[in-house]
Amino acid sequence: MATAEACRLYAARPGAPGGSRSGTDLPGWLWGEAGIPKAGQASFGIMNVDLNEYGTSLESAVCSTEGQEICKRYYERRNLLLQYLQSDLSLHVLKKHQKNVELLKKSYYYLEVQPSFLILRDENFLAIPTNIFQVIDQWKFQKVKKLGRSLAKIQMQLLTHLFEQLQQGREELISYVENYDVVTFLSKWDSILQRMSDLSETMKSLLSLQMKKQLYTKHHLVSCEDVRSGKIPDIRLFFCAKVPVTFDQKESFVHKNMAHLKWVTEIQESPLEQYELHFKLLKHETQVGFAHCGFVTCSTTTCIIHNLLPNQSYEFMIRRVETFTLVYEPWHDTIVLMTEANEAEEESTRELKDEVADKNAF
Repeated sequence: MATAEACRLYAARPGAPGGSRSGTDLPGWLWGEAGIPKAGQASFGIMNVDLNEYGTSLESAVCSTEGQEICKRYYERRNLLLQYLQSDLSLHVLKKHQKNVELLKKSYYYLEVQPSFLILRDENFLAIPTNIFQVIDQWKFQKVKKLGRSLAKIQMQLLTHLFEQLQQGREELISYVENYDVVTFLSKWDSILQRMSDLSETMKSLLSLQMKKQLYTKHHLVSCEDVRSGKIPDIRLFFCAKVPVTFDQKESFVHKNMAHLKWVTEIQESPLEQYELHFKLLKHETQVGFAHCGFVTCSTTTCIIHNLLPNQSYEFMIRRVETFTLVYEPWHDTIVLMTEANEAEEESTRELKDEVADKNAF
């Protein structure tokens, strides 16, 4: 009976159904991240219980060995859940993964071929360095690129799904802490442990999708005889991503007839990386306007475009130069800038405004 009385007293805690107030009304120092109680601290008590009425029952419940064991077991398991929520599944961790997922959904996907170069020998045993794409079957490689494109799209969907599963799982675990009483919490502990284990596996799957991985195909890209003879080593394919390129909003600007554009990436780029800067005039109504579009290829992260029309809006788009191994590029960054007006146009506009103002004055 002492244990039953302890559970009844627990049900009368602040925030319990029928209790005096919500658990979130407790002092802020009792709560951790996003309203989660800090590990090792209680979220219930008997502050609003009539001690005169329940004093004798409370004393017997506390003194009960069985009641103490139940409380000890509850605190240990509850703290284990709170530590998991504040470490492996914290808001900081989820925000970090959210950023990575959003980045990968805008990234460029490639097939990396190893080895990239071969040393072949001719009839006179002269060493001839050869690009790997000179010996592989081009038709088969195109089929593999289609496979890579499909894998990239599936990976985007999986990344979104797994991240949503982590978000929902975190909310579910928090609800166990906030809404379950002692008896319910302990009775559901096995299912809570299983949920934590499932979320840990989900996290591992999310991390594995962010790593470069080897791609296996059904068919060899070169002649099997050449591979077996040792003339050409076995070729390995890897599926990898490069982060997107974005404009530097502060360092990109225009004048009357020129534009200065700068772009950045979140990693150190290879000095061999090349970019395409595309531009086009918006709302062109003349034949001259149709000619104001094009693109520039450059190996630096800045570019200046001349001979733009004054007082016009231009759209600029930046992307990586397409290579033979590119399989999927879902997104490009764009920016719209308006060139400054000519002094003659500005003067004409001012005179027109003054003329209108004079007419309105009469």
